Amino acid sequence: MSATLIAPATARLQRSQLAVPASNTALFEKAARSQADVIFLDCEDAVAPGEKAAARRNVVDALNDIDWGTKTMQVRINGLDTEYMYRDVVDIVEACPRLDMLLIPKAGVAADIYAIDMLVSQIELARRREKRIGFDVLIETALGLANVDQIAQSSRRIEALSFGVGDYAASVRARSTVIGGQHPDYGVLAEGSAGGERVFHPADLWHYAQSRVLVACRAYGLRAIDGPFGDYSDAQGYAAAARRAAALGYEGKWAIHPSQIALANDAFTPGPAELEQARRILAAMERAQAEGRGAASLDGRLIDIASIKMAENMLRLAVPAAVATPGGRQ
Repeated sequence: MSATLIAPATARLQRSQLAVPASNTALFEKAARSQADVIFLDCEDAVAPGEKAAARRNVVDALNDIDWGTKTMQVRINGLDTEYMYRDVVDIVEACPRLDMLLIPKAGVAADIYAIDMLVSQIELARRREKRIGFDVLIETALGLANVDQIAQSSRRIEALSFGVGDYAASVRARSTVIGGQHPDYGVLAEGSAGGERVFHPADLWHYAQSRVLVACRAYGLRAIDGPFGDYSDAQGYAAAARRAAALGYEGKWAIHPSQIALANDAFTPGPAELEQARRILAAMERAQAEGRGAASLDGRLIDIASIKMAENMLRLAVPAAVATPGGRQ
């Protein structure tokens, strides 16, 4: 183990992150009553340029007037390359003590985060704000992915990195027009069999980028969150994408439609079989250590100290999820 120890970010349950356009106030109360762990009121892509100022006012009213319960509340501000960003930060952070986090889009370099951190820090000092604002940073460009390690270390406010697959696909010029979907040509054609038959094996178009973001998160103590799946009519496709991200090590996924919330909560909550196996691993290792052994065999497989860590990770995920969704999978 390295002697360099990284303190983990503030712990929050972030299995499902519901996107709500800040220009559509009719959705606010429904979002507040939903089972989403996190809600972000979106001032960026979901709002037309002529509606930006009104959307900002809607956010201030909603954060101050609506009972959001225990949900983590985010606002996705506009990008640093726009004329809207500074007013998003100033107007909303100054006026909204209920705000928990800012969702920062299209981060390209560490200096982007520093600029917003400095502005937020000045507001907190001036307003004597008691709750410290956290950052969720969107990695959704080639530049952002190339600099993801520096970005992850750029501010102690950063709690999570989210992978924004739509803008990332546009940035790298992927041959895809479906947000979060796959491409039928992306895969490997196997060598021919004795009979000359060749099988095509589809592959995950986004695996490298997701893995790269995940590694940066785990190296620097952050949560890894998977971004949107655009076809909200395809529940099966969304669930598969969510479970794939969960298997990789992500802690949650965006929901761009309320129908995706339950799918995300389910995918990122360990099931009974997973939890039982984790408990069996810990019990087997406890017996082995009592006998002076550092490894053991369980169901014909080797388990050791690394197995303990993996099992503890699984059980750790279940505790906050059980509180948030009593009677759920666990």
